[in-house]
Amino acid sequence: MPDRAKILLVDDREENLIALEAILSSLDLVPVRARSGEEALKALLNTEFALILLDVRMPGMDGFETAAHIKRRERTRNIPIIFLTVVDSAPDYAFRGYAAGAVDYLTKPFDPWVLRAKVSVFSELYNMNKRLAEQASMLRERLTAELPPGAGDQSAILPELSRRLTAAEDELARVRELARKSPDPGVAAPLSDLADRLAHLRAGFDALS
Repeated sequence: MPDRAKILLVDDREENLIALEAILSSLDLVPVRARSGEEALKALLNTEFALILLDVRMPGMDGFETAAHIKRRERTRNIPIIFLTVVDSAPDYAFRGYAAGAVDYLTKPFDPWVLRAKVSVFSELYNMNKRLAEQASMLRERLTAELPPGAGDQSAILPELSRRLTAAEDELARVRELARKSPDPGVAAPLSDLADRLAHLRAGFDALS
């Protein structure tokens, strides 16, 4: 079984972290806490995350500065960030959030159902990307393997690869339906990129078959 997707929760207030964990408790993911921007950057050094929920107002390194550091790192620049802040924040906070590379921006108190739906879509996209990477690796190994036509294990590899590709295509359709029910502008681009990658993988397999 693949590892569950990890979500980084960044907030300097304990009660907010507890609330976020409660909201996300029904999802099949692992929440990881960070009480500051510095803690978040340390967590990102050795752990792969599907999504970051980042509070804007924090003492010391605030959310915008933390996001800037995340986007400058090659290893972490593509991790989606959803900014969270209180409703009375400065009017330019939303603009600054998107300019800093956030895929979304929610004000507190936010609707738990909305947040859970957004996190669910991004974690599903992350899991699908992981599976596609595994399928692509398997296909590359098959393409580079020096197997003569009709070799014994060829008949076993191709059906298994076809099964996995079909499962990925079915899951993509499910994620698209989930995204349609909960429209989110930040999901459109990664979902389209994922569909393109899967189409290329299918084309490569069809050429191999």
